[in-house]
Amino acid sequence: MTLPSPNKVDELFSEWDKPGSPGFALAIIKDGKTVYKRGYGMADLEHNIKISPNSVFDIASTSKQFTAMCIALLARKGELSLDDEIQIYISEIPRYEYPITVRHLIHHTSGIRDYLTLMELAGMRCENEYPENEIIGLIARQKELNFKPGDEHLYSNSGYFLLAEIVKRVSGESLAVFADQHIFSPLGMKTTHFHDDFTRIVKNRAIGYSVRDEGSFRIDMSIFDVVGDGGIYTTVEDLCIWDENFYQNKLGGYGQNLIEEIITPGRLNSGEGIDYAFGLVIGHYRGLETISHSGGWMGYRSQMLRFPKQRFSVICLSNLGSAKPPELARKVADIYLVDDFTEQSIESVSRQTQIREIPSVDLESKTGFYQNLKTGTVWELLVKDGKLIVEFAGMSFTLAPVSSSHFVIMDIPSNPDVEFEESGLDEPSHLYVCVDGKRRDVFQRLDFAPPDSEQLMDFTGEYYCQELDVTYRISIEDGELLLNRKNSLRETLKPINKDLLKGMDITLQFFRDGLHQVTGFNMSAGYGSVRNIQFVK
Repeated sequence: MTLPSPNKVDELFSEWDKPGSPGFALAIIKDGKTVYKRGYGMADLEHNIKISPNSVFDIASTSKQFTAMCIALLARKGELSLDDEIQIYISEIPRYEYPITVRHLIHHTSGIRDYLTLMELAGMRCENEYPENEIIGLIARQKELNFKPGDEHLYSNSGYFLLAEIVKRVSGESLAVFADQHIFSPLGMKTTHFHDDFTRIVKNRAIGYSVRDEGSFRIDMSIFDVVGDGGIYTTVEDLCIWDENFYQNKLGGYGQNLIEEIITPGRLNSGEGIDYAFGLVIGHYRGLETISHSGGWMGYRSQMLRFPKQRFSVICLSNLGSAKPPELARKVADIYLVDDFTEQSIESVSRQTQIREIPSVDLESKTGFYQNLKTGTVWELLVKDGKLIVEFAGMSFTLAPVSSSHFVIMDIPSNPDVEFEESGLDEPSHLYVCVDGKRRDVFQRLDFAPPDSEQLMDFTGEYYCQELDVTYRISIEDGELLLNRKNSLRETLKPINKDLLKGMDITLQFFRDGLHQVTGFNMSAGYGSVRNIQFVK
């Protein structure tokens, strides 16, 4: 393989490669050798310290593969079984109608509600004032699961938080100590650690930043000591060592058999395969198999992208909360694997040429509200500047038409298809989000029939949730419904129909008694990571 000029790579990061800007650390690996590594931008704006390959970053959810490896090592030693019910190790978790196993936690198929979303809903800030036992207590108070374990794959940080607790209870060591003894030290990853003490001094740390409204930067750092679902501090240099271990495993004396296990995706109860293995996403990019994971927490973003058959990897870490390492890592791969991508690249261009204009009346007929039948999530579709737009949780995506009933979301890397089901009427009854030709999500069109100003009074009052141990208050101000909750800004609630209200990323489905009086609501939040949690008036 003839290596391309580094200048092409540097151009991708030139926007951040300057004084006064946070930036990136990058490493590119081919056939076991680091062929390019460097830093772009500043690790510390206060002290004018540049980012280098040995700058230390919080890699957030990219940490999950290390937590999963700890579990795999314990299983290999016979100290636990992946098919054990989790209550064997964490007795505080109630037994639900169906068993939850360690394997369910690994593959995000447990149905357990996401603890970070639960904390936000409960008004618990992600600060160092809640020890692990309080978070376990919060999870244990949940009376229901999002779904029957094994029926769905839904990313949940609770699973990896609980895996960390299982490591602690089985081994007698914290996750940080166990991982250091069994992974980091044996591999020579001298800088890497689970950062379970926010007061710890970290040499060469890149400070995390986010953008201020005026375009300057603010420090954006975590003081949260909880690890497992995240929490690793590391460098691109150490991650190069970790990457090589996937080809020549040195851990536990288990050889490549251990690696084969951790890169094997899970399966649902139906037998359908999912794309998630042991903290690793098994996918494809432009026709080539990939193994990857990304992460984002506070002012840090990360991506490890591996092409196993080409033995090529890109490691991209950033100390800027708005950065997009996954996108940049793919662009680096485009440069280095251009010969491998030639055929697929033509297909990608072809995808763009499928887009065409359709009459505005066809766009207008798609507007309205659509609710995900599983998660409760509500999308609003509207036409702006002649384009069909999806708005949800403060984000917007453009639906580019291929035909009057077939659209593509071009501003998401996987380019999912959106198909509208014609109902024989002027307006569609459902839309389907499709990935790789498979229908992943079903949204039902909602009749928009908001209550009048007098009927809005039905919703006002205080509502208590036992599972969160918190009270919400709904009030009316200037004709709008406002949700007031602990440690959160007031949020406007938009009425969709008689008993359904929509917030930024929450949906409230109200229920009534025999006299048609509102008695409470079920709330879904966090992109469906918490479903149907009950509040009583």
